[in-house]
Amino acid sequence: MDFDEAVRYMSGLIRFGWKLGNERMVALCGPLGNPQKWGRAIHVAGTKGKGSTTALSAAILQAQGCRVGAYFSPYVYDVRERIQLNGEPIPRKDFADLVTRIRPHIEALAATEHGQTTEFELKTLVGLLYFAERDVDFACIEVGIGGRLDATNVVEPTVTVITNIGLDHTEILGETHAKIAAEKAGIIKQGIPCVTATAHPEALETIARIAAEHNAPLVRVRRGDTSAPTGSETEVRWSASRRSEQFGPVTVATARAVYPDLEMRMGGLYQRENAACAVAAVERALARQRTVLTHEAVRVGLGNTALPGRLTTVRLEDGPLVVLDGAHNALAAEALSGAVAALKADHAIRHTRLVVGMVGGHAPEGVLAALAPGTEMIVACQPDWKRAQPAEAIADAARAYTRDVRTIARIDDAVRFVLQDAGPDTLVLITGSFYTVGEVPLDRLAQWWAEMRAPH
Repeated sequence: MDFDEAVRYMSGLIRFGWKLGNERMVALCGPLGNPQKWGRAIHVAGTKGKGSTTALSAAILQAQGCRVGAYFSPYVYDVRERIQLNGEPIPRKDFADLVTRIRPHIEALAATEHGQTTEFELKTLVGLLYFAERDVDFACIEVGIGGRLDATNVVEPTVTVITNIGLDHTEILGETHAKIAAEKAGIIKQGIPCVTATAHPEALETIARIAAEHNAPLVRVRRGDTSAPTGSETEVRWSASRRSEQFGPVTVATARAVYPDLEMRMGGLYQRENAACAVAAVERALARQRTVLTHEAVRVGLGNTALPGRLTTVRLEDGPLVVLDGAHNALAAEALSGAVAALKADHAIRHTRLVVGMVGGHAPEGVLAALAPGTEMIVACQPDWKRAQPAEAIADAARAYTRDVRTIARIDDAVRFVLQDAGPDTLVLITGSFYTVGEVPLDRLAQWWAEMRAPH
């Protein structure tokens, strides 16, 4: 298969949906040499921030001089974003070759009690094989859903991370923080350190209990005093700049060191917490290899890392400030709201317009409760994805916040609509899903704006 054929084959597996469980992945990995068994993975779960923490960890390790694989879920613009080596997406030929090699094993397995491999399982296996065959020093792996039964949970980690716990995917993971925490804590392994920024009491209690059962040292990441090392192997602290906590530098204090005034490309107070998780995880991972994390690696890694769809901002010429963010659940939206408020203050924004498109499994009410108050217009749309929520359902929830609610299913039409007559004092926020953001490439956004301003 060439690349396009490989993508079509992979996409054809979407119809089999999600099938949580590890047995099929283990059976699939066996004939391919068990690429999950290198034992140097940083495995990252959480309700929000796990993709950013994965990217930040990988960037720090790369700046340290390591050869690093990174696996993300989901992608925004290109499926190859999911699988990266030293920050570069997997080449098209390598992607196609690996899918071609794996396909016969999928078809053979489908005839057994294990049944049909899913799209996510195939993507995960492509990543694991690619990392194993490129002989990476470390692989930073983002969980898809939950943790315990996720396809990525076949890896043998050197450190695990649980960024935080919120109520999301409740129909799959459970309806309480404790139940969701138990699923995400399923990535904790015997004797392997676990880093967490979880603050919810029930969730933290559950994670601590499961870590203790596995004799896994638990490292808590909290905001606090960073004037000196914490002196405790179980505590990492972080602090944000007083001049701009949403966009300024972060300082991280671990048991042994203080990493001061670290500039970040990624905006948002929540990214400072993610950075602390990444520093804690990488420091522990390197220590297990008897290597000391350098301050320069942390500075370079945090300063260079950016991901599409994470508070991406575009100032259109003589026009609005456009913000694209894949916030897809209440916890992510609440975190995003603080960054948006700071942007509005910094850019003298007087008007806010919201474009929202979501996929199944996420409640629009929670996202809208955080982001809709104070908006003058909300446009509900629908990403071109099998599990997309109907735009009408989002619009129904949005009417609690403003009278001006529109339903425009196509995302490009929705964005064009909100850009009409939008001036420099307007902020346009496009959010609700990475699939929504993925239908608004930045070059296309600029093109739409230029076309709208061109004389007729």
